[in-house]
Formats: sequence, structure tokens, C-alpha cells
Amino acid sequence: MTDFDTVDYFTDPSLVPDPYPYFDHLRAQCPVKQEPTFGVYAVTGYEEATEVLRDTEKLFSSAIAVGGPFPPLPFTPEGDDITEQIEQHRSQLPMFEHMVTMDPPQHTYARSVLNRLLTPARLKENEEFMWRLADQQLDEFLADGKTEFLAAYAKPFSLLVVADMLGVPEEDHQQFRIVLGAERPGSRVGALDNEIVASNPLEWLDEKFVQYITDRRENPRDDVLTSLAQAKYPDGSTPEVIDVVRSATFLFAAGQETTAKLLGAALRVLGDHPEVQQALRADRSLIPNFIEETLRMDSPVKSGFRLAKRATQVGEVDIPVGATVMVCPGAANRDPRRFENPHEFRLDRKNFREHMAFGRGVHSCPGGPLARVEGRVSIERILDRMLDIEIDAEQHGPAGERRYDYEPTFILRGLSNLHITFTPNP
Repeated sequence: MTDFDTVDYFTDPSLVPDPYPYFDHLRAQCPVKQEPTFGVYAVTGYEEATEVLRDTEKLFSSAIAVGGPFPPLPFTPEGDDITEQIEQHRSQLPMFEHMVTMDPPQHTYARSVLNRLLTPARLKENEEFMWRLADQQLDEFLADGKTEFLAAYAKPFSLLVVADMLGVPEEDHQQFRIVLGAERPGSRVGALDNEIVASNPLEWLDEKFVQYITDRRENPRDDVLTSLAQAKYPDGSTPEVIDVVRSATFLFAAGQETTAKLLGAALRVLGDHPEVQQALRADRSLIPNFIEETLRMDSPVKSGFRLAKRATQVGEVDIPVGATVMVCPGAANRDPRRFENPHEFRLDRKNFREHMAFGRGVHSCPGGPLARVEGRVSIERILDRMLDIEIDAEQHGPAGERRYDYEPTFILRGLSNLHITFTPNP
């Protein structure tokens, strides 16, 4: 039995399969609780998490959003306000160049580039691509009657949807699948130079988009990449190529990763809860509710971090200047003060849209609307073309005794694999 009072949340593998009892334990003591290992203030309450995420101007910085206590701050906090210290040392913090760690006004400028892209018209065009892509992915394995769902569908589908959203030419889609690890084993078409495949995939992604954006600035076309290349900052100035690229590649990496986890969680629910699967088959209008409740129950982001720029209080708990605050969306989404019977999956939950799987405030996920459509389209076509979806008992154990492996990270929540069986319905 894990001792929740002394456990190291950041490294203990016992918390990976099911972190929710630990979150409940913390919340029962206090919705804002300092954990013992690194002194991080864990926020597990819904209202308290909302308060932290919405304050980006005065009290909390996103500079440590992805690193938390790792590595330690490159400076010793001094005085009552460390805003200037943060700016002086920002470049020494992990992923400082990406919008997830930026604070306004820099964040406002970086996000404005994506606003040029994520328009209702573009989302509609992208949805049309999704319907075709869903069938293409299903065609790759449908006749088998079973599959490992993440590799066969969730990862390649989410990767190629974002590729299309960003305007990656379709002739390059196969290359993206191979380099970014979203290709089914044994099914690769064509070949890439071994050095490219073996290189850092994120570096490859940056280099690829630098080529795209540079080319479209020099040779504009009537395409999405040109629209991205010609995006302006709010003051009318033109971003550097690398700044446009970083906005694009962050959306690419984050959008692919989180949506694949959402799709995996959704299929696990269909397999583990046949009554839910039957309800969706009988009434497709319930699919959006299903996606939202899946996001609430298993938020792809497990924890994010903020740095207290000034001393403050959250939930009547004193937060000293320079403290690391850990907001836990998965915990907030199961706060019984906000969600009745929070550990139950309910298709008829009245306030299902109040979850914070996509965050709150200026850092709310820009790809949230995209992920919702990906989920809806995928579930529609999967229900159309797969009958009797079940969890593969040989791989995960029988109902009531399931064994699932989750990725060993304190930041994200997602299955490592999901084996399912089904009856093909071509």
C-alpha cells in the first residue's frame, strides 16, 4: 500500500496507472497542499485551479509550465516581486522559446500567429479531411478483427489531422508518419534516409517548417502554409521565420500527443462499458457528450506548473514568492464540490462542459476545438465500421481485472497501448 503522505508524486511508478486516489487524498486534506518531496504546492480543487490558471498578469508565471521543479530555478528569488528575475533568466528554463512557457505580452504575440490559422472556415475544411482520413486509417486494419488501437489509428490519425490543419502537403504525410513514429510496424511505404529517421524528430520538425515558411514567404501560393507564413503580429509587424515555426511545431507536437491520448481513453471506455457503447450506437447525438465526459474522466494533461511571482493566497493557503504551484486538471475534474459522483462515467452529466482538460485563461489549449471534432468524427466512423468493440482479454485481462499500462510521466496521462477486438463492418 502506497503511503500518500510521503510518496514522491514525480517519480513513484505506483501512481502512474491510477493517480486519482492520490489526488483525492490530497484534496481531502486541503485543495491546495504542499507535497513533501520538492515543496510543490499541489492544487487539486476545481475553484482553486481555475483561480491559478486565470491569473497570468499579476501573480503567476508560466515560465516553468512544463518543467515544474525540474530543473531547479536558475536564480534565488529575491524581494517581493520576482517578475524581473524571471525575465532575466527565462532563456535558462525548459522550452522557453515555446508559447506554453510564455507570459503576456509575449504569449499574446505568439498565439496571434495561430489565430490566423484556427478559423471556423479552416476548421471546417480540416473536418472534411478528417472524414476521409478516418476511413483510410480504418481500412489499414479493419479486416483483421483486432488491433493495437494507438499505433493503428489514434497516433497516425491525430498526427495527420494536425499536418493537414497546418497545410503540410499530402505528398509529405507519409514522411511525417515515419519520422514522428506514427507508422504501423511492417506497413511502411517507401524509405527515408536512415540519418533523418534516427535524428531528433522535433529538430526535424523545426527544420521542415523552416523550409515551408521560408519558401512560402519567397513564393506565395494559395494554400494554408502561405497564410501562416504571412501572419502578422497584433501591431502589424512580421514575425521572424523561427517564431512562426515554433508556434506551428508546438501546435503539431501538443495536438498530436493529447488527441491520441483522448482517442485511446475513449476506446477504452467503449470496451469497458458496453452499455455506453450501446447508448452511442442507439443515439449518435450523445457522441459530443461522450467526448466531453471522456476528457473530464481522463484529462490528457495530468499536471501543469506556475511560478508565484509574488506572495499570495490560493484557497486560503499561503503561497510564498518563488513557489512552484502544480495545477492538476485531472484532479480538478474529479472534485466532488463541482462534479457529482465524480468517479462515475455519465453520459447524462449536466455540467460536463465545465471540465478543464483544455485549461483555462489565456493558456487554454488553442487546439481544443480541433480535438473535439477529431473525437466526434473518429467515434462516428469507428461505430459505423466496427461492431461489438471489446477490450482484448488476452492482452489486458478479463472484465473486472483489467491491466492497462500508462506512460510513465507526471505531466501527461495516456495509455501506452490498447488492444481491442471487434467485428468488421466494411
